[in-house]
Amino acid sequence: MGKHVFKLPDIGEGVVEGEVVQWHVTAGDAVTEDDPIVDVMTDKATVTIPSPVTGIVTSLSGEVGEMVAVGSTLVEFDSDAAAASASEPEVTPEPEVEPEAESSPTPAPAPEPVAEPTPTAAKPAPAPAASSSRVLASPAIRRRAREGGVDLAQVRGSGPAGRVRHADLDAYIAADGAVTGAAPSSYSTKRTEVTEVKVVGLRRKIAEQMTISKSTIPHFSYFEEVDVTELEALRQVLNSSRDESQPKLTYLPFIMLALSRIMPEHPECNAHYDDQGGVVARHGAVNIGIATQTGRGLYVPVVKHVEAMDAWQAAAEMQRVASAARDGTASLEDLTGSTFTITSLGRDGGLGATPIINHPEVAILGVHKAREMPVVREGQIVVRRIMNLSSSFDHRVVDGADGAALVQHLRRMLEHPALIFM
Repeated sequence: MGKHVFKLPDIGEGVVEGEVVQWHVTAGDAVTEDDPIVDVMTDKATVTIPSPVTGIVTSLSGEVGEMVAVGSTLVEFDSDAAAASASEPEVTPEPEVEPEAESSPTPAPAPEPVAEPTPTAAKPAPAPAASSSRVLASPAIRRRAREGGVDLAQVRGSGPAGRVRHADLDAYIAADGAVTGAAPSSYSTKRTEVTEVKVVGLRRKIAEQMTISKSTIPHFSYFEEVDVTELEALRQVLNSSRDESQPKLTYLPFIMLALSRIMPEHPECNAHYDDQGGVVARHGAVNIGIATQTGRGLYVPVVKHVEAMDAWQAAAEMQRVASAARDGTASLEDLTGSTFTITSLGRDGGLGATPIINHPEVAILGVHKAREMPVVREGQIVVRRIMNLSSSFDHRVVDGADGAALVQHLRRMLEHPALIFM
């Protein structure tokens, strides 16, 4: 067939261009049909595009971070070169005599006898054949390997067709016993290196979204302490009596339910603001975005219609969409449509923060770690479980009194959790 020009296909959903996030091949690489060649990020999702033919890559169009229009040339292949290479008789090369030469399929002359090092039993046997670009692995795993200085061709994959999973990469790194970029052993050693990291893909999207939110929305923040002692007792009772089909309850499902119950009285906080059209869309549905940290960056998967759920349903759906975001299987439906966002740092929650609103929403709630503290109740010092809440509101459409009223109403629900279910 000769030269084959492959153009960026129509990925659908009205996409007209995509950003080159990562190349899996370079010029001169031999590829087989359906091998991954490039990751392209659109406004909708990140897509791994496979090779349409078997051949030799002759040229690539688009640097990492560059936008490529649908229909423009992406990769050029020489399919005849691959066919000719396959038809030529295999010739065994003369063995290299360099001490670090790669092993070849034929035996090399035996070197002078030397004492063999003791093998490390935990180290997986390296895969001798493929290059990193030919290894089956997700973009997230490739990024981890690249940043950690790991050659994926040396990692034995346990997935289908030898696909490398996160656990395989973890096992390889642990068995190798080497930490890339480890601190020098002497405090007197100065570190002068500078590493430049190009802002592309999801990180670029996050940067753009945060810039829009912070530069266009006049934030005001509000902080409060909540006594969750009774809520903790209820949580413990429910978790101790749950069956195997029910997920373990954290604080977040209760907070989600409480918000869904009180939002009809605070409709200005469950809304989107179209600043171009000057319209506030107040939503009846309570669709709560859950800010979720992943290996690829921050995602906000959405639990839809919390107002129609019980605690177990809210917990199960939250786990589902968060897990999908972490492993890269979240759908467009899972990642869009939130009307209010919760951000929680869990055990690293600190005492306070000033969360940035998820545009075009008008409010966000930050949840911090619950901790036991001495407090005064009826003139006595007692130990209670206290959680801090940090909230931010769009001051163009939510007045300070309205934002404070929402948080105080939420506080009342959480301190008397029976109200959540009444």
